[in-house]
Amino acid sequence: MAEGSARPTVSRRREVSHASARSLLMTVLGEFVLPRGEPVWTATLVTALGLFGVEEKSARQALARAAAEGWVTSERFGRRVRWSLTPPGRRLLTEGAQRIYEFGSDTPDWDGTWLTLIVSVPEPRRDLRHRLRTRLTWAGFGSPVAGVWVSPLASRQDEARQIVRELALEPQAMSFLSRYGEIGDEEGMVARAWDLTDLESRYESFLDHFGGPRPADETVLGAQARLVHEWRRFPFLDPRLPRRLLPEGWNGLEAAELFHLKHGEWRPGAQREWDDLVAEGTD
Repeated sequence: MAEGSARPTVSRRREVSHASARSLLMTVLGEFVLPRGEPVWTATLVTALGLFGVEEKSARQALARAAAEGWVTSERFGRRVRWSLTPPGRRLLTEGAQRIYEFGSDTPDWDGTWLTLIVSVPEPRRDLRHRLRTRLTWAGFGSPVAGVWVSPLASRQDEARQIVRELALEPQAMSFLSRYGEIGDEEGMVARAWDLTDLESRYESFLDHFGGPRPADETVLGAQARLVHEWRRFPFLDPRLPRRLLPEGWNGLEAAELFHLKHGEWRPGAQREWDDLVAEGTD
């Protein structure tokens, strides 16, 4: 989509203020700290989060939570502290970056084969059921009926095996590779497995927010981080269905094109602004 398209210019300050400081911190770490592999001062991260209206106290609390979760570690120099990604933190952000930046860059070919996973979790173990649902959803699976998960990508079988194994559910799990039969229809199953109407609405919101020119009061660094922060939800929400299973005029394709266009356009300026921010923090 061209920079001068008809979509409105929308201020994003109000919207992003509702996002958690920790989530924004992880976006900043993945977009600016991870590629450099160097420690960063607290003041630099506090200033960066301040671009989104995150107060200093909340920014410091987000750093403390990230450290408690094992994603970052601190090193004190007198009264100053600088932060480094831990090996698990680097791995988490590297995997996340790969998924974020590659997502939407292509549409998978499909030969009509469905991967079906059947796994049951006892009703009293609600926490385990939630973890299973979260991880399978992240992997792109949908659930048309309780205990049954489907994906049009047979290649996700290894990922499904890893999930049920790590959750100690492998003895209760079964998988099948097959084509849809003559009872019912695929469109109905897809509608029950994934809420594409809600997803389409989210894509439309993304297009509205980023389709117009960058607001004059927003830095390139802030715009870039905001773009990535909003886009990072879609690999979790969108199962990347083959085109023939998607509604006509699916706007997810337009949203993906816009993300990659804006990301490439803003990245050089955003990285320069980040380097300036780091330099200021060393003074």
